[in-house]
Amino acid sequence: MSTVPAELKLGDQIDVKPRSLWVDVWRQFRKHKLAIVGLVVFSLIILAVIFGPFIYTADPTYIDIMVSNSGMTAQNPLGTNNLGQDTLARMLSGGRISLAVGVSAMLIAIFIGTVVGGLAGYYPKLDGPLMRVADMFFALPQLPLLLVIILLFRDTLRAAFGPETGIFLLIVFVIGILAWMPTARLVRGEVLSLKQQEFVTAAISIGTRGWRILLRHILPNVLSPIMVSATLGIANAIITESALSFLGLGFPPDFPTWGRILFDGKDALRITPLLVITPGLAISLTVLSVNFIGDGLRDALDPRLRGR
Repeated sequence: MSTVPAELKLGDQIDVKPRSLWVDVWRQFRKHKLAIVGLVVFSLIILAVIFGPFIYTADPTYIDIMVSNSGMTAQNPLGTNNLGQDTLARMLSGGRISLAVGVSAMLIAIFIGTVVGGLAGYYPKLDGPLMRVADMFFALPQLPLLLVIILLFRDTLRAAFGPETGIFLLIVFVIGILAWMPTARLVRGEVLSLKQQEFVTAAISIGTRGWRILLRHILPNVLSPIMVSATLGIANAIITESALSFLGLGFPPDFPTWGRILFDGKDALRITPLLVITPGLAISLTVLSVNFIGDGLRDALDPRLRGR
């Protein structure tokens, strides 16, 4: 039984600090053990690809045929490929590109999906046409369409922006433009629910314009599912880019990504298995950790679970 301090009198006010939403979210997130593991692993991967090349200073493009397809050595901790290029240096450099593709494509998909879902959910006249467009995009076979678009526009963008920047812009745009539909449906459902709430009715009654209600009152309340969708979108974009690079239609050979390193190492699988195991493990750990973080955020942002 709690006791009341002797100096506390009737009518005195007790200072109680207001509970912060993000403090509650963090407390619930910490209870998800796999999400914490995923957060730690993903943070380590980000730190490795950002600061690793400054610590391990081997040149990822340096060719030394004399040590081609070598195993683990003191000079090359993860071995070398068929050109004698250091695998660890290529992994660290390629990780930057793979993560940059994942984050950039996710931002494009989240932006398009949020705009389309918000408009479809708030304006009934736009609901039908926009959702039919989303259904049409859902019906498209993504990987074959990606291959066709890249084959059609790869040379044009290479000539305009250079071989690396052109392919990066093309892959990011194509992956983002084909991945916005789940976010649009999710945002639409949330907006349909929120626009029936009393605070939206009050805003309408005082003459607030529709676009202002959507931006200032509804979309801030949809951030929780958008954040979850964003984490999962990073994983999907990394897998898609890796698949394209593995098929030889991604970045050029001298511009390594994890998928490209995996593609280059498949022919020497029996000689140096590390060329396949290392990038495959990096892709798997990244995707798994991001998915675990998304699961933890989904639980932490659920108000019913936070109230337990």
